Amino acid sequence: MSRTIFFEVEILDSKTKEQLCFLDKVEPHSSVGDIKSLFHKSYPKWYPARQALRLDPKGKALRNDDLLQNLPVGTSATLYFRDLGPQLGWTMVFLAEYIGPLLIYLLFYFRVPYIYNHKYTLTSSSHHVVNLACACHSFHYIKRLFETIFVHRFSNGTMPLRATVRNCAYYWGFAAWLAYYINHPLYTPPSYGKTQVRYALIIFVLCEAGNFSVHWSLNSLKCEGAKCRRFPNPSKNPFTWLFFFVSCPNYTYEVGAWVGLSIMTQCVPVALFTFLGFIQMSIWAKGKHKTYTREFKDYPNFRMPILPFIL
Repeated sequence: MSRTIFFEVEILDSKTKEQLCFLDKVEPHSSVGDIKSLFHKSYPKWYPARQALRLDPKGKALRNDDLLQNLPVGTSATLYFRDLGPQLGWTMVFLAEYIGPLLIYLLFYFRVPYIYNHKYTLTSSSHHVVNLACACHSFHYIKRLFETIFVHRFSNGTMPLRATVRNCAYYWGFAAWLAYYINHPLYTPPSYGKTQVRYALIIFVLCEAGNFSVHWSLNSLKCEGAKCRRFPNPSKNPFTWLFFFVSCPNYTYEVGAWVGLSIMTQCVPVALFTFLGFIQMSIWAKGKHKTYTREFKDYPNFRMPILPFIL
């Protein structure tokens, strides 16, 4: 009968190299997540999501599912701890990011006091496109909130509170900027009038429907265990057929919806928000595309990250 060999784990502060904790008789099949839980018992203020454990003080943080017995260490392991700061779960992060723009835009739409000249307080615009833009903007963020609560499946990952504040400042700030101009009493309607607005609305509605369809399709993916995954494919829903050409059609549709709103309002801040969003989503799409091609040998080689045949 083979005897189980236990590990000894020493946890040091990554900056001072001071010993913070010594764990004796740790099971070899224990994960880094298990070690974080044991460390948390000694230091309650550092809950697992707040911890980063490394093999080297300046090295890459170990994943929670990494097993102790698979790490390049002997039976006496030394890990270096770094405090990541306060953390928020992904659901709370997205709720904070999306509720802000929804409410902020409405403040400008209803022209509450101290935003515009006092004579325009609580007045409404005479331009139909202003009302339509408010409806589209509100729908977009209400859809996002609905998806966050009922559609998206989040991992146990978290985001640092500082990063959450930065993201909220970005979304909330842009919402205020574009809302200020669209709802301004001196706002000028689009150059081509109702025709421009009508076509822009069609683009917006189709892309919002496509975005939701792709999110629903991603939610429907079945897998057994954390490691058993399969890449998304088109379904009977025509909006998912964009999977034939790109790895992240949800980002394609997202950009398309904002392009539609930019055309509808003919507003520079909206166009700038769309452009910056496209850059960021392109980065995310390239990352996901690279992951798919690395993990799945049969991944379609004609798919692009976000734009068919281009990018």
